[in-house]
Formats: sequence, structure tokens, C-alpha cells
Amino acid sequence: MLKEIRPALVLVVLLTAITGLIYPLAMTGISQVLFPTQANGSLIEKDGEVVGSALIGQSFTDAKYFHGRPSPTTGPDPKDASKTVAIPYNAVNSGGSNLGPTSKALAERIGADVAALKKENSAAPVPVDLVTTSASGLDPDISPEAALFQVPRVARARGLPDDRVRALVRAQIEGRTLGFLGEPRVNVLKLNLALDRARP
Repeated sequence: MLKEIRPALVLVVLLTAITGLIYPLAMTGISQVLFPTQANGSLIEKDGEVVGSALIGQSFTDAKYFHGRPSPTTGPDPKDASKTVAIPYNAVNSGGSNLGPTSKALAERIGADVAALKKENSAAPVPVDLVTTSASGLDPDISPEAALFQVPRVARARGLPDDRVRALVRAQIEGRTLGFLGEPRVNVLKLNLALDRARP
């Protein structure tokens, strides 16, 4: 019986060492050498301090900043742990709102968002990504159209000419991945940092 058990035990120990220790350490080492920024979370720094990640959106509400997509993520209510409250871009609880196209609550929220955005810029149609959430609720990017839609508000709040803010947006547009995957996009955090560096 020991003759049959020994090879099984040796195989379990060997495979555990390979798949649980050697392989993860090798992949971690390779990723640190070849892609150190991505392997460490694509962190963005300002004045030597980490201010966010290029992969996770942040909630910007001030008129002098570009705003990202709405985020439906939630977290525990600090006053009552049995309830949840809205916590935009909560990476611990990523996910969509599960509200479908026939949802009255979704239609009302989108209608209110469109009305508010029309007050900011009535000259252009409201881009869909400024009123709809992404599947994860953490999307750090918006379309170039969504960024350009916000130019008048941001320029007015900062006392900058529209053309200068528009040029900042165009400089931050990232093309399709590998030239054909996805759509052109603008990372909201990177754009706002570039905006902070711009002087009136």
C-alpha cells in the first residue's frame, strides 16, 4: 500500500511546489523586469506621492476638474453595517448597478444627469458615457467627446481660454490598443493632473 501512496504524495508535493511557489515567483520576477509599472498597479505620482492608478477611476466633483463616468459602486454604511451607501469607484466592491433598460430608477437618474449636463453645455449633445456606468463601475477613462463636452465648464472655472483646455484634452487622447482594439480614450486622472500643471 505504501508503494502506491508514495508516488501520489511525491506528485502532490512536487506539483504544489511548481504551481504554488516556483511558477508564481517566476511570473512575478519576469513581470517586474519587463513591465514594472504595470506589475505594481500602474500607479500615478504627483510630487513623489501616489495620487491614484491609471486603471481605477476617481470621483472628481469640483467644476474645475473633468469628471469621469458615473460609478454605481457601494460600501457598508458607517452608521449601520447592515445597509450600503454609494461610494463611487470603490475598488473593493466593483460591479455594475444591475439596472436594466426598463428600470424606472435608471431612466430617472439618466434623465436628471442629462438635464444637469445640458446646463453646463447646451451647445453639444451629451455623450453617453457621461450618464452611463461601465460594467465594473471603476472605468478610469472617458471618450474624447465626453472630455471635449466638459471643456467650457472647466475653462470657465479655471479662468483659462477654451482653446487651451481643448488642446490639453487632445494631448491626452490615447489611441486604440495595438491600433485596432477598443476605442480612443482619455484617462481622467492624467488629464486633471495635466490641467493642474497648466498656468492661467
